[in-house]
Amino acid sequence: MYKLDITNDALNFTKGLPPKQFKQIFTAIMDLLKNPRPYDSSKLKGYPDLYRKDVGEYRIIYKFDDETVYVLLIGKRNDDDVYKRLTRKGT
Repeated sequence: MYKLDITNDALNFTKGLPPKQFKQIFTAIMDLLKNPRPYDSSKLKGYPDLYRKDVGEYRIIYKFDDETVYVLLIGKRNDDDVYKRLTRKGT
């Protein structure tokens, strides 16, 4: 099982979520620790080491190495805010 490293930005986003959505995202992140390349994740174009996992109406942006899954951002799927925040972070 991989270790988890989650950014403050991603953690703060989850604080305002309703319980059902929080549970969905938490479960998806725990699943990523078992398998960081599930069939329903996608590699992000333009970012050679970043992946995206859609969970309901939310999107998890992450990367991983041999030991750790790094959750960088969590955001809504229906807008481009998560990608704007990703660009601003300079990841």
